[in-house]
Amino acid sequence: MVDTKVNLSGLVLDNPIIPASGTFGFGYEFAEIYDINILGSFSFKGTTLSSRFGNPTPRIAECKSGMINSVGLQNPGVDKVISEELPQLKQCFHKPVIANISGFSVEEYAICSEKIDKVPQVGLIEVNVSCPNVHDGGMTFGTQAESAAEVTRAVKAVTSKPVYIKLSPNVTDIAEIAKACEEAGADGISLINTLMGMRIDLNTRKPVIANKIGGFSGDAIFPVALRMVYQVYEAVKIPIIGLGGISTARDVIEMMLAGATAVQIGSANLINPYVCKEIIEELPALMQSLDINSLTEIIGGAH
Repeated sequence: MVDTKVNLSGLVLDNPIIPASGTFGFGYEFAEIYDINILGSFSFKGTTLSSRFGNPTPRIAECKSGMINSVGLQNPGVDKVISEELPQLKQCFHKPVIANISGFSVEEYAICSEKIDKVPQVGLIEVNVSCPNVHDGGMTFGTQAESAAEVTRAVKAVTSKPVYIKLSPNVTDIAEIAKACEEAGADGISLINTLMGMRIDLNTRKPVIANKIGGFSGDAIFPVALRMVYQVYEAVKIPIIGLGGISTARDVIEMMLAGATAVQIGSANLINPYVCKEIIEELPALMQSLDINSLTEIIGGAH
């Protein structure tokens, strides 16, 4: 019998499969089609201090091997997430969940994180300093080492649960930023968020997305994500959640060999809502075929 358990800073998961924030809502929608308790955990929809309607439409553009989105962090705000969304989620998901937090100032990150830290069903806080869809926040913090470290310090000062910083790939040196977050007290790193991309409509001769540029995700970004996880693993000693273009059980193993302790699956959920379930079911047989007894033994195995 193979062992699929992994450990994220004391949060033990039955398996490393985590649906990524923004692609799984608040979970209960997916609970209507399968038992989501088979998941290791999941990262719920990106949450800000105040409610947000998001960016103007159209917000989505298809690509050959992925998609571009510019949703703009549409969410009801942290207080309603705590009072309404999480109690509804608790009816169908009985494991600790990952809270994805965004902000437009260091203070907002801290306030949001402090509020969500008090929720018993939250097991880990994922701080998104890398969302490319909001003009006056995210990207600025995630593209400079000191800014990312400043957010990390502020959040760690008001929380007791593990804090993972979700980093942007749209930088020159991802390892430098990850190292700065580690030195500022981060318990782990999530990477990568989306790359920047766009599409142009040949008929209107204008960008497809109202925001012109959005976050590019899907199969096409997997090699970039894998490379960055590999680089960050060599730069830090804290756990890494790897994400970006993962859609198969083989991708999971490859990402863990690069250095990820767990993985998140994003765009693939929008193509096949059963993808996480299928990967969880396929993983044990794949491990046996590759002579892997425990997933923890292969973390960083390609180094």
